[in-house]
Amino acid sequence: MSEKRDYYEVLELARQASVEDIRRAYRRLAKQHHPDINRGPGAEERFKEINEAYAVLSDEERRAAYDRYGHAGVQGLPTDFGFGFADIFEEFFGMAGGRTRRRAPRRGADLRLDVTISFEQAVFGVERELAFSRHEPCQACGGSRAEPGTTPIRCSTCNGSGEVRQVRQTFLGSIVNVTTCPQCRGEGETIATLCRACKGEGYLKMDIARAVPIPPGVDDGTQVRLSGEGEPGTLGGPRGDLYIVIHVEGHQFFRRRGDDVLLDLSVNVAQAALGAKVQIPTVDGDEELAIPAGTQSGTVLTLRGKGVPRLRRNGRGDQLVLVEVEIPKKLSAEQRRLFTDLAGALGTQARPVERSFLDGLRGFLGG
Repeated sequence: MSEKRDYYEVLELARQASVEDIRRAYRRLAKQHHPDINRGPGAEERFKEINEAYAVLSDEERRAAYDRYGHAGVQGLPTDFGFGFADIFEEFFGMAGGRTRRRAPRRGADLRLDVTISFEQAVFGVERELAFSRHEPCQACGGSRAEPGTTPIRCSTCNGSGEVRQVRQTFLGSIVNVTTCPQCRGEGETIATLCRACKGEGYLKMDIARAVPIPPGVDDGTQVRLSGEGEPGTLGGPRGDLYIVIHVEGHQFFRRRGDDVLLDLSVNVAQAALGAKVQIPTVDGDEELAIPAGTQSGTVLTLRGKGVPRLRRNGRGDQLVLVEVEIPKKLSAEQRRLFTDLAGALGTQARPVERSFLDGLRGFLGG
């Protein structure tokens, strides 16, 4: 698809839809468009689109980021779109193709943290102490969900298997229907006395602090991934990751274009005509810049290696100085006399400017 559709539009929902509304819409559309059921043209792409929308909107934090930033808010964050036919079959019919299915370990959810840094910190890197919240195993029960001093017991409904089998007689013969045990939810164990500290969840939301190194050369929108710093997995699955999204503040003088730093510099007509040496700011401190005699407005002067370090590569960009010749709006009597003498010496001939010059300048400035 050339352009992503709105996720609410994909699931045919209003933006204020509840969690249950999202689940019902997904069940209906996934069954309708699954390629193993619907073999019409475009069914597979439509099914993938439905899965992607559901994976974002069914997750509280991803949905919040999407509601605030749109597709850009969830771009680059890994999402588990692993919806197979057996999953859909079990979801709709309570069985998995007649095969035994146990709950498997699942990876924890990823987290996102937005961080704002200065222009200089983006250029040279910085270590930031960041605070965020995530779930941690309950210290009271150690994540077992049982009140300290008690232990989980084998589920009497499924005898610890995590699943229940039912045999039905039909005109086709005996059909074995295997479903997740409703008593223990497929875990094979039940908790007689839930932990009071975590209310039987096994986890508590905690505030976490991490010293995070932000590398030199990051730009606005760069994402830094901290592996294994996201939410905990279930049934022994690994933790998710923490994604730090960088936002760079604007600078008083500098702009950025890729790895180059751009600086607009205003010089007077005398400096432009006669040439001069001036002090200009760079990200490394003030430097002397030679303005050649006869410099015109729109001239670009380059300071090699004074730009931004190349992210994950060697070397640095350049600093590009865009020169603008400033024409005074008010003149003293002496200045007017000097300009009058200069005008007489230069003459009054005017000439049109070639378009190639103006087009090139506009292209360089991005206009």
